[in-house]
Amino acid sequence: MKETKMSEPSILEQLKKASCAEEFFELLGVDYDPKVVNVARLHILRRMGQYLFSEDLCDLDGATVTQRCKDFLERAYQDFLTSTPIDERLFKVHKDAVKPAAPPALVQLNVLK
Repeated sequence: MKETKMSEPSILEQLKKASCAEEFFELLGVDYDPKVVNVARLHILRRMGQYLFSEDLCDLDGATVTQRCKDFLERAYQDFLTSTPIDERLFKVHKDAVKPAAPPALVQLNVLK
């Protein structure tokens, strides 16, 4: 009988199963300051996702994909060492916070003289 070897899941599969930002850092071997991650965890992961989606990883071997993911996480982490989540405005709530208020659409009759 032939032995079948179970292959290790790809780094992308492992990252999909990660339940917290710290697991991303551990899986990819990226050093981090917990204080920074506690403040910007979702922002770092969202930025990493933006970097990932900007590149086609389909035809790359596993080691190269892992290295690119590591590079993207390091780059995203660095973004938040020099900036804040509010400055980066990755989420709608932050974008809306600086959006100019829309002028009122109608004039109330009691204002007219």
